[in-house]
Amino acid sequence: MNTLVETLNKSDKNFILQGFMAVWPICLGYIPLGIAMGVLGQKAMLSPLQVLAMSLMVFAGSGQFIAVSMISAGAFIPSIIATVFMINLRHLLMSSSLCVYMKNVKPFKLTLLSLGIVDETFAVNIEKLKKGNWGPRRAIAVNFFAYSAWALSTFTGCYFGEFIPEGSFGIDYALSAMFICLLIFQLNGSIYFFTGIISGIIAVFLAMTINGNSYIVISSIIAASIGVIIKKRKTRNE
Repeated sequence: MNTLVETLNKSDKNFILQGFMAVWPICLGYIPLGIAMGVLGQKAMLSPLQVLAMSLMVFAGSGQFIAVSMISAGAFIPSIIATVFMINLRHLLMSSSLCVYMKNVKPFKLTLLSLGIVDETFAVNIEKLKKGNWGPRRAIAVNFFAYSAWALSTFTGCYFGEFIPEGSFGIDYALSAMFICLLIFQLNGSIYFFTGIISGIIAVFLAMTINGNSYIVISSIIAASIGVIIKKRKTRNE
């Protein structure tokens, strides 16, 4: 019995370690980005605890950056909530991709997993799941470390934000740089490259014709649908 308990404990530790080893580069990247978010939050007159609460409850870099920008601009709360909701709708697409690998998983584990689904954790977990030998506990560990790194970084940035001049160190460009890097790492073939180009073209067109930030979600859905159709046709021809 003791041997079995020791084996299980060692296995749990391995899951945690493997999750950390998979996500630690993302955590390092979260530090400057989270600090940038915290600084902007401080400039928007949010307290460190308010920024921490936002990170813990929302945990979405792009959504939080947009929310802080709208707060600074004096936007109404309902419009902020609606905008962040629209921006984060892409998490539904990520969840639908992950659920294929999460059959027969208990609801509690699915809840923990869904809490930490963001662009970066999704990218790490989906690649690991495709290769196999990766389960919900490892995926949850990945999300937990990313979640913790982001929350602590935003709190720190807000706490020390008063000592950092607005616009310093390229803080305003931090979010754009992060998504450019994520896009580059996802370009694993001509179809992905084409889908990215189409998404960008549609997003620019919609941004000039409709108000708000809904063009991001709309362009993503349209481009992803086009990419799926092209991939299916290519598979049939082969």
